[in-house]
Amino acid sequence: MRIEENPKLAVVFGGGGFLGSQIVRAFAKRGWRVLAALRRPDLAFHLQTLGNVGQIRAVQANLRFRDSILRAAQGADCVVNAVGILAEGGRQRFAAVHELGARNVAEAAFSAGARLVHVSAIGAGPDSASAYGRSKAAGEAAATAMHRGVSILRPSIVFGAGDHFFNRFGAMAQWSPALPVIGGATRFQPVFVGDVAEAAARLGGGEAEGGRVYELGGPEIATMRECLERLLEVAGRRRLLVHVPMFLARTIAGLTGWLPGAPLTADQLRMLETDNVVSADAQGEGRTLAGLGIRPTAMAAVLPSYLVRFRPQGQFTARGLP
Repeated sequence: MRIEENPKLAVVFGGGGFLGSQIVRAFAKRGWRVLAALRRPDLAFHLQTLGNVGQIRAVQANLRFRDSILRAAQGADCVVNAVGILAEGGRQRFAAVHELGARNVAEAAFSAGARLVHVSAIGAGPDSASAYGRSKAAGEAAATAMHRGVSILRPSIVFGAGDHFFNRFGAMAQWSPALPVIGGATRFQPVFVGDVAEAAARLGGGEAEGGRVYELGGPEIATMRECLERLLEVAGRRRLLVHVPMFLARTIAGLTGWLPGAPLTADQLRMLETDNVVSADAQGEGRTLAGLGIRPTAMAAVLPSYLVRFRPQGQFTARGLP
């Protein structure tokens, strides 16, 4: 990690999460001081190992409370909003987190005179079939209204150690003889978490052209079935892949989607009905990882590094044996 005499300050909202912690690391590698703004800073001790002593600090902030956001962003040179939820629960509602929260963070960044990077998602749009997609679009609009220079990142499915996709199905493959394939023909463009974090740091640090909407995808496009086949290959397990018709998936989601921590909701099913890949417009206009000077990382280069734990004997599984 570099040590600067007069380090700049990056404030990363959601800095303790899967993506947020990697964004913290990317700024720390550049010699920046980093504040990770979290609802529970007492659970963020793992961030200390991502930088030099005293370089990273966790502070309390909640996107639903404007004053805490303004306080956390004071003195910032760059603000990143990496907060997001995939399903609603308790007080964590799409409108509160994705829209109101985005507005509060953008206002705080503007007040501090800081650059703003806002993490959204591919598929965000006012006409999206899912409430998640519509709320993400509302968040983009709110951030843009408050901070004209905002840089928006729309990643596809993000993979890496600690992800919520490959790890979830890997855990299921340890005990289940079959894995469900829902929306089997839907295409994804999985993007490495380190590449998304690097994009945020380059835009936040003024190393790339800001004020644009970037769509981030990896070098490969794959269906859910192909992703699960890749997982099973790395994990060294043979499992039956069972296609679940959408009408049956909707029935299951309707019966269990209301439960806390439900594995599948009706809104998530709507997202699975639409391709999640970088658009032709973004490619043509250079609003991609390549346009930011980042070479996308292939799944094969990363998946074995963390999915090895799902092999029958983990790293001690004999080579060539399932």
